[in-house]
Amino acid sequence: MGETRVLIAAAGAGSRAGLPYPKTLHPVEGRPILGRILDLLAVLDPEPTIVASPAGRPLVAQFLEAEGRSAHLLTQPSPTGMGDAVLHFDQSPAAIGAGTVVLIWGDIPYLSRATLDATLAHHRTSGAVLTFPSRHVDRAYTVISRDADGRVTGLEETRVTGRALEPGERDIGVFVFEAGPVLDALRTSASRHDPSSGEHGFLQVIARLAERGDRVDALPIATQRELISLNALSDLETQA
Repeated sequence: MGETRVLIAAAGAGSRAGLPYPKTLHPVEGRPILGRILDLLAVLDPEPTIVASPAGRPLVAQFLEAEGRSAHLLTQPSPTGMGDAVLHFDQSPAAIGAGTVVLIWGDIPYLSRATLDATLAHHRTSGAVLTFPSRHVDRAYTVISRDADGRVTGLEETRVTGRALEPGERDIGVFVFEAGPVLDALRTSASRHDPSSGEHGFLQVIARLAERGDRVDALPIATQRELISLNALSDLETQA
């Protein structure tokens, strides 16, 4: 059984939010989002792997130094999708001996200890290769599909599929997975780039896992607050 490792996908530039720095460094309630994530996940992995953009890496490194934190800092050379960002984990020293990986998007500031712990506890006992918290919402930007038995069969982005926003079950940007089978499936799905953007997404790997018979579990335990991610500064206004 391998070690539990943390992977933070933090290559978002912040340009869409009008920020001159990576959005993971934007302060929320007086603390940069990255700092909030590190505070929460340090108990799992005191030396996480962080994937940054070329422009953002020096600023992330400066933040880590100021905090006195150690991390494996990697660079995603170009914005070719979250799937490609996750596959950069292969380049991290933490990949050696990694068993379970806790993946979190670098722009979600409100993940709670309760949701994290419940997701990990379920994953460790269920036999699933990938587990993630979810929530039923009125307008689902990502949409979880389940079969007649309630098993997860896919997770799609509406911006990719062109599907209208409607009630559904969505993820929050946190995934707990077994490194071997999931990274292998992600490498296989690397040829399935979104034709409209040319990106290799991460969420598509869920359908790939389900197709080959691997178990994927979504737990509808996330709070409304945990849905918030920083795409525009207005996303945080309700929490000000």
